[in-house]
Amino acid sequence: MAGNSFGNLFKLTTFGESHGKAIGGVIDGCPSGLKLDVEAIQSELNRRKPGQSEIVTQRKEPDTVNFLSGIFEGQTTGTPIGFIIENANQKSKDYSHIKDAYRPSHADYTYDKKYGIRDYRGGGRSSARETACRVVAGAIAKQLLKDIKINAFTSSVGDIFIDKPYQDLDFNKIEENPVRCPDKATANKMIDRIKEIKKQGDTIGGTVTCVLQNVPVGLGEPVFDKLHAELGKAMLSINAVKGFEYGSGFCGVAMKGSEHNDLFNEDGTTKTNLSGGIQGGISNGMDIYFRVAFKPVATIMQKQNTLDKSGNIVQMQGKGRHDPCVVPRAVPIVEAMAALVLADYWLLNKVYI
Repeated sequence: MAGNSFGNLFKLTTFGESHGKAIGGVIDGCPSGLKLDVEAIQSELNRRKPGQSEIVTQRKEPDTVNFLSGIFEGQTTGTPIGFIIENANQKSKDYSHIKDAYRPSHADYTYDKKYGIRDYRGGGRSSARETACRVVAGAIAKQLLKDIKINAFTSSVGDIFIDKPYQDLDFNKIEENPVRCPDKATANKMIDRIKEIKKQGDTIGGTVTCVLQNVPVGLGEPVFDKLHAELGKAMLSINAVKGFEYGSGFCGVAMKGSEHNDLFNEDGTTKTNLSGGIQGGISNGMDIYFRVAFKPVATIMQKQNTLDKSGNIVQMQGKGRHDPCVVPRAVPIVEAMAALVLADYWLLNKVYI
């Protein structure tokens, strides 16, 4: 299987399955001498882990990271950083009913047809549990990029949206509610909506907005390795992501050039920031902001018709522990992937400039 690594200079390779003994990863290219705050890394994992509130899956995993290499006396040594996260609460029997059937809108069918074998327990390698490894690596990347602020938050659930620009939000309030929305009134509506959907045995999607501040000018390359292209790839690699837009995004197509252009100030900043902090594929020093769309979780607690291995249409219903809305737990994953991209380009600038 290809495609288990992300990044060039700051590279993460992950391994493991949802219901295997453990998941883990190897981070290569992290500079030596970086003093790591392991508690901060664990705190990031706690934001992503299951069972943290009534609006997420109730799988109980401590998600404790255990570092195996690359760290000595609290500092990185410059060698590969190996780590594992044990799977402590597997309930593989919850998936016995799909051993020979393909769940609608999952990777089951395509995975089986491509590889000729699949681990049906929780989706195996295609499970979103793999993203815990990304959060570990992203937390280390954040510490490498200590001057850059990376904040993501839930900006919509279904048709409930925050109706304020991010500049009017207090990012310190993101963690004050389980849906991770910094606007309290909107957060309460989102929580109520998720609970309502959960009672129906259904799921719902939403969006995560991410803001990167204090990004230096010059990250990114102007042709194939544009900064926004790599951010888009990073976000679209996250399970359940259906869309990515940065800056003015799709709204920009309805504007005229005279409305959309970001005019300069004398210091090189711009009066507006419809470019989203990236021009010509290179960061310009303004805030980078983007939005990521997540589909409704594919496993629902309702009966549906599906296809089995023999080509028969059969009826099935979801079992086990699943998120009614993946968005709240996706917030730290979005931050982690953004951090990995920035760390890679930050190191690239040190090599070539």
